[in-house]
Formats: sequence, structure tokens, C-alpha cells
Amino acid sequence: MEFTLQVSIPASAEAIYQAWLTSEGHTAMTGGEATASDVPNQVFTAWDTYITGRNLILEPNRRIVQSWRTTQFADHEPDSQIEILLAEAGGKTELTLIHTQVPEDGEHYIQGWKDHYFEPMKAYFGR
Repeated sequence: MEFTLQVSIPASAEAIYQAWLTSEGHTAMTGGEATASDVPNQVFTAWDTYITGRNLILEPNRRIVQSWRTTQFADHEPDSQIEILLAEAGGKTELTLIHTQVPEDGEHYIQGWKDHYFEPMKAYFGR
């Protein structure tokens, strides 16, 4: 299963990129404890270790590709992958999230991204 979501965030691509890839920034913008890194191949956690993964490709202020899984994945299920594309326009950034290799029963992650990432990010950056 895979899906693509888009959201407009009231921030620069650089601000979103930096927040996503720092522990302090990721925690602040989502409200869930995170450990993050802006170094390729480094591991990360988010939402109090509910989410774990590894940085795969990092293109500053443009693109983040990470392996991604939650504690709900079965042991035999491989990591999924997220690709975050950032495109600045008119003082905002259009964030496109492409989530691939999601377990077949993972449709609930669509709403999870909206509730636990996009809405908190809009509030955080809109202050």
C-alpha cells in the first residue's frame, strides 16, 4: 500500500527541513518526543519511540527520504519509506509526503499524518 498527501505549511522549506531533522525541532513541531539527526544513515525516533527509522537521502531544504516503521508493524513486515518534498511558494511551503511500502492494514496512517504531523506543524509554524 502507498499514498501521497499534501499540505501547505506557513514556514520556509529551510525551517521545516531543520525542524524535521533535529531532536528539539521535531519534538516541538509535533508534540511527541523525538531523537533526530541531519546525517545520512543515522537512526531516528519520533512520538516517544512509536516511530523508528533511518535517514536514507537528505537534500537540504528540498527532500528527505527515510525508512519508517511504527510499533504496530509486525516483525516480519519490512520498513516502509517516506519521502518528503518541500517546495516554497508565496511565503509558505508545500509539503508533499509520499509513503510507500505501508502494510496492507496501514490505511489509518493517512489520518495519523494529518492529526499528529500536519495539524501540529501548521500550529507550530503559524505562531
